[in-house]
Amino acid sequence: MSAPARQFATYEDLFDLPEHVVGEIIHGQLIAHPRPAPKHVVASSAIGDELVGPFQKGRGGPGGWWVLDEPELHLGSHILVPDLAGWRRERMPALPETAYFTLPPDWICEVLSSSTARVDRAVKMPIYAAQGIPFLWLIDPDLHTLEVFVLSEGRWSLERVCQESDPVSAPPFEAVTFALSDLWT
Repeated sequence: MSAPARQFATYEDLFDLPEHVVGEIIHGQLIAHPRPAPKHVVASSAIGDELVGPFQKGRGGPGGWWVLDEPELHLGSHILVPDLAGWRRERMPALPETAYFTLPPDWICEVLSSSTARVDRAVKMPIYAAQGIPFLWLIDPDLHTLEVFVLSEGRWSLERVCQESDPVSAPPFEAVTFALSDLWT
């Protein structure tokens, strides 16, 4: 007896999910998890707040970036929704007209939670590397850490780990410094 044929998820499957669920399609499979918990949202919002002013709006920083919350990325056969992503405006001068992005970002930030950490690390990180995304940040609001990864020859290299209230000045956003503790309060 043969195994049943594997059915691949489609983009339309995402529309059938309840509003309180985030859906992604990874390796043809629909992956769903609940909307983030408050401390996850606080950390994600705070990092966006630290970066949008200087990098997207050019206030106290160099500008030249789009920094967006939960963009829908269509990367090959994968549909991914990182917590934040950034594109250098020299690569993406204008936002697309579609509800999603097909151009891989220059930076990804995932905020880890018990429901997403395994997928973020073991499944999505290799996809981001295969897409050539040069920078990845992993924030853990439970451990109060930020891990900064840089892509080198197709592999992630851990650049640094910041914790608690360490000052953060990390690639690709070294032009500004902020206290990591601002993400926890």
